Amino acid sequence: KRKPMALIKRLRKAKKETPELEKPQAIKTHLRDMIIVPEMVGCVVGVHQGKTFNSIEIKPEMIGHYLGEFSITYKPVKHGRPGIGATHSSRFIPLK
Repeated sequence: KRKPMALIKRLRKAKKETPELEKPQAIKTHLRDMIIVPEMVGCVVGVHQGKTFNSIEIKPEMIGHYLGEFSITYKPVKHGRPGIGATHSSRFIPLK
């Protein structure tokens, strides 16, 4: 079974059906381990990240990279303010 070829065929079809100067319809895929080839440039791919699909427009500088590199699978950590008990020295800070 050649899953990457099936994706490339779907991308070709989507590219052919779109009028000039428009982005083709996004093609959803779970193939995060597929390497981006020159034929895919200009296409829009929805790469699965475990829960949803991230839309990625393929650009020439992405050639040779994996699709999964452009679809982050985790939510980046946003740390809040340190509270009471955050450090050892916070014991000696008076509670206003």
